[in-house]
Amino acid sequence: MTNHKQVVYQSQLNHKSKLVPRRRTKRRFNPRIFIDRTIETTAIASLLLTGFSGVGAMGCWGMEIIETNANPNIIISGWQQQKSICLGGMLVSFSAFLGSSLVGASLSIQRDKF
Repeated sequence: MTNHKQVVYQSQLNHKSKLVPRRRTKRRFNPRIFIDRTIETTAIASLLLTGFSGVGAMGCWGMEIIETNANPNIIISGWQQQKSICLGGMLVSFSAFLGSSLVGASLSIQRDKF
């Protein structure tokens, strides 16, 4: 068994042998880490948005087919517009993923100095 005594190092004692609390050093802001995390977060969020928009577009496409088969007299339905919106969002978010991945890769290559 070990004794549960407090270990006091020489650097923690002042000249009168009193316990001096350690000061925490402030963390410096590192812009490189901030940029890397921002690019990584953007890539992950845009991939998730691409997937959800794709599922939404497929759902609207199915509803459009069901609505067309149920009533063939309707030429333009609301589902076609919703499908177009989902496909547009999917295209924009996928291009954001590709752009953030390209920027992240170019920054990492620049740091590695190839």
